Amino acid sequence: MQDLVILKGKEVFTDSLIIAEGTGINHRRIKDAIRKYSDRLMRFGLLGAHQTESTGGRPEEIFDLNEEQATFLITLLKNTDKVVDFKTELVRQFYAMRRLLQEQSTEEWQFFRKEGKPVRLAETAIIKELVEYAKNRGSRGYKNLYTNYTTLANKTVGIKHVDEATIMQLNYLKLIENIFAQIIQAGMDENKDHHDIFKDCKAKAEQLNSVVAIGIAG
Repeated sequence: MQDLVILKGKEVFTDSLIIAEGTGINHRRIKDAIRKYSDRLMRFGLLGAHQTESTGGRPEEIFDLNEEQATFLITLLKNTDKVVDFKTELVRQFYAMRRLLQEQSTEEWQFFRKEGKPVRLAETAIIKELVEYAKNRGSRGYKNLYTNYTTLANKTVGIKHVDEATIMQLNYLKLIENIFAQIIQAGMDENKDHHDIFKDCKAKAEQLNSVVAIGIAG
């Protein structure tokens, strides 16, 4: 299931559209319930909202809900199988995000976050060389290399951004970035095409993830 919770600073939210899509209930019905019980919802905090462009091209109001507000709202929904599955996953994700925030407030997390920065800088320096390497070989996509390697590393570890990582993921990310730097350097030394170097990194990431999965399962 997709990400159901949103981290804003140190606060965790979901929104009315996520609830509508996750439960299969029309968004208008979800918003009607929010408006009907707004006085109760606001006992758990301010009821925020933002607008986004709908499929019809017109702005659509979306309500932001903190954990308590979302928990109250979903108790009002009829328990179909889809709704129950959604409720279960929403509770799980809220709990996981709270646990992550607690972990990130520890000195241990701050230590490992700081420890990974030199590795990231070293990888960035190698990617900078790769950018010039690809540019000199006539590549038109060399400007995307930083983003491509960052996205690949984060995806391998299971995060969207390093500041969302657990201690275990920070350590894994440090390993991945170190390996990528070595593969990139070796690829340039062997005069490989930069696309093939990226494929080598991707293949190594998939191999490592299969080993990690086996290790966790065992």
